[in-house]
Amino acid sequence: MIIPPDALLLFTAASAALAIAPGPDNIFVLAHSALYGRRAGLLITLGLCTGLLVHTSAVALGVAAILQKSAVAFNALKMAGACYLLYLAWQAFRAGAIVSAGGQSGPTGGWARYGRGILMNVTNPKVAIFFLAFLPQFADPARGSIPLQIALLGAVFIVCTLAVFGGIAWAAGSIGRWLKHSPRAQVVMHRAAGSIFVLLAGRLALSRQ
Repeated sequence: MIIPPDALLLFTAASAALAIAPGPDNIFVLAHSALYGRRAGLLITLGLCTGLLVHTSAVALGVAAILQKSAVAFNALKMAGACYLLYLAWQAFRAGAIVSAGGQSGPTGGWARYGRGILMNVTNPKVAIFFLAFLPQFADPARGSIPLQIALLGAVFIVCTLAVFGGIAWAAGSIGRWLKHSPRAQVVMHRAAGSIFVLLAGRLALSRQ
């Protein structure tokens, strides 16, 4: 086996714990699931996990090291991510009730939600730096190909994230059934989500390598 069972078990436990810890991604899934329903949250989750594929590939190929060593590259991606979060906040603040009495959902389509999840994850350089610091700790040259080990670890991390975020989306989706009968509550949720996005954008903009 490329990675020993004990190391793989430890990595899986750490990955699950990291997925559960509050952060921009799982908060985003929580807010979207509550406002738009389980399907929306699951689509966002799939997009976020697809973004993790990009970060895993970057670590395996050594591209993430550029972000760690280049302040210009890191700051450029960081500001792009912060601007995107502010764009999401702007959308949330200007949104009204998103579900009509007839049960029709908001205007955003499935592919758009999926793409939004990808973009949000990929434009966060802290995820790339985290992967660069986290995944190699569980790889060992004595066990063979490092890129293959990184790919396997990345796959395990993605499965853990998919399970945790999917659970969040499923649970928060129950709130959506109540929200669809309360336009005022929908507006309040939008404002709360917008405020969270502003705080996350500020946190990202002030982050350092």
